Amino acid sequence: MAGHSQFKNIMHRKGRQDAARSKVFSKLAREITVAAKSGLPDPDMNPRLRLAVQNAKAQSMPKDNIERAIKKASGNDSENYEEVRYEGYGPGGVAVIVEALTDNRNRTASNVRTAFTKAGGSMGETGSVAFMFDRVGEIVYPTRAGDADAVMEAAIEAGAEDVQSDDNGHVIICAFEDIGDVTDALTAALGEAETVKAVWRPQTGTPVDEERAQSILKLIATLEDDDDVQNVYANFEVDDEIMAKLSAA
Repeated sequence: MAGHSQFKNIMHRKGRQDAARSKVFSKLAREITVAAKSGLPDPDMNPRLRLAVQNAKAQSMPKDNIERAIKKASGNDSENYEEVRYEGYGPGGVAVIVEALTDNRNRTASNVRTAFTKAGGSMGETGSVAFMFDRVGEIVYPTRAGDADAVMEAAIEAGAEDVQSDDNGHVIICAFEDIGDVTDALTAALGEAETVKAVWRPQTGTPVDEERAQSILKLIATLEDDDDVQNVYANFEVDDEIMAKLSAA
C-alpha cells in the first residue's frame, strides 16, 4: 500500500480530521475560490469547481460556506492564490511531493523547507522526485457503494485503470486526462463518489522501518498542518506488522 494511503487511513482512524474540521474547511474553501477564479463561477460549467464543491460536500462543509467561497472569487478584495508544488526527500530517502495554494510564496517555501529540515530530510528542485510518481485521477467510494466485485465491474466499464477495495472503502484509479469521463460513468453506475481528485501516485515504494515510518508520518502531519498546504504525497512502504503498530499507537 502506498505511503499516502497508509497515512490517510491511520489519521482517519485517529479522528484527526474531526479535530481539525475548521482547518479542513479553510483548505476546501481556498480550493473552491481558486477553482471559481480559474473559470466560470458555475459548477455546471466549470469541471474543476464542480469537483471542489463535490469534495467539500463529502466533508460535510456547510452550503453557506461553499457559496461564500465561490462568491469570494469575484470579489475585488479576494486574495490571489498561487498554485505551487514542492518536492524533496524525507527520512530514509522517501520521496515527498507537497501541493500548496499560497498568497505568499516566500512564507510557504520557508515553512515547507523548515519542515523537511527538522525531519532530517531536504527540499529539492521542482521535478527532483516527481518522476517517481504518476499523475492520476483518484475516485473514492464508501463501502456502501457495493461489494468489491460490483465496484470492480463498474470501474472496468468506466475505463478505470485500477481498483483497491478494503474495509475503508473503494479507491478507483484512472488516467489523469480521463477523470471527467470515468467519474461520469461511475456516477451513473454507483452514484456520486465521496471524493474525486487528481493525485500523485508512487510508481514504486521505498521500504522503511518503524522508526523512519514514524518520522515520515510526523513530517507529513507537520506539512498538512500548514494552512497553505493542500496535499502531501510520499512513496514510503511499511510491512503489515509495523502498519498494525502505527495504527494502534
